[in-house]
Amino acid sequence: MKDSHYNNKLKDFARALRNDSTNGEIILWKEALRASKMYGYQFNRQFAIDNYIVDFVCRKLRLIIEVDGYSHQFKTGKDKLRDNNLKQLGYQVLRIDEYDIKKDLNNVIRVIETIVEERENIIAPNSNNFE
Repeated sequence: MKDSHYNNKLKDFARALRNDSTNGEIILWKEALRASKMYGYQFNRQFAIDNYIVDFVCRKLRLIIEVDGYSHQFKTGKDKLRDNNLKQLGYQVLRIDEYDIKKDLNNVIRVIETIVEERENIIAPNSNNFE
């Protein structure tokens, strides 16, 4: 799938981040997002969009999932600006606390499933626009 917002200049940095994932990112990837486990949708991890590297993205649904660890408590303004910029590019950003992934994964998965279903209703009828 071609994505006009993909930033090839960040490819090497994104690869390095994939090799240095947090525990929460690894758990979410293996248990819910890898190999089209989430309703058959493909997610990419540590993917370069515009000037950002997002934790997970389903390009077909224009859905970004960010796993927020402890350090994000001190970056709320920066995260909000980032989310707004990504929204302007047509993406919905879902932020999930890493603690919740580790302690309540089943509920986290249910939240993601709900958002995926909502995005299907918005995007799927027009999915050819993104391919």
